[in-house]
Amino acid sequence: MGAARVLMIEDEPEIRRFVRMALESEGLEVFEAGTLQRGLIDSATRRPELVVLDLGLPDGDGLDFIREFRGWSAAPILVLSAREGEERKVQALDAGADDYLVKPFGVAELLARVRVQLRRRSGGGHDSDPVLSFGDIVVDRTLRQVSRDGQRLHLTPIEYRLLQEFCGAPGRVMTYQHLLKAVWGPDHMEDLHYVRVHMANLRKKIEADPNRPRWLITEAGVGYRLNPKA
Repeated sequence: MGAARVLMIEDEPEIRRFVRMALESEGLEVFEAGTLQRGLIDSATRRPELVVLDLGLPDGDGLDFIREFRGWSAAPILVLSAREGEERKVQALDAGADDYLVKPFGVAELLARVRVQLRRRSGGGHDSDPVLSFGDIVVDRTLRQVSRDGQRLHLTPIEYRLLQEFCGAPGRVMTYQHLLKAVWGPDHMEDLHYVRVHMANLRKKIEADPNRPRWLITEAGVGYRLNPKA
């Protein structure tokens, strides 16, 4: 199998050089685009297995790229941006991005998030897998059973549905809005406390130390993600 193809869409040459060197050190094949339009063209011709995307492009908004790309590709998108506002993060994730990294960032964190997304893309923990395990937790979605260290856990229906969302896309950030719509329905989009209360209860059953979660990680102001390779 050849090296995974990564398309990086970023208008700052210094950042492109930095990210390219980091990705190539992992044996990835990297293509560069400096504009939104070039990125759309290259995404169609290169067929990348991962897109690393800056939102602030000189000829348009990176959100427009996400929406168009999602019309024909499910390849993961890792957003890079200097914009730290929570609303901007939520917009990108709800548009179809898979993860969000704020500039400046370190090589180790960048590569860790890239590896998570490429594992998802290659099938590790993909939604089609009936069984997902992380640490001593095993989730069997065929039997609708969850066990910890061989002992079955008794989750409420809401807790199980929340966990099901995370297991369907391990490593991907799930926004509060996504979880509310998926678990409670569109009539509860403002009820953020529902998510917080049930996530706290789920962590008590999943985490060894709920106050210092290892698996179900909070993305401040945005939502949560399952970190299956902690």
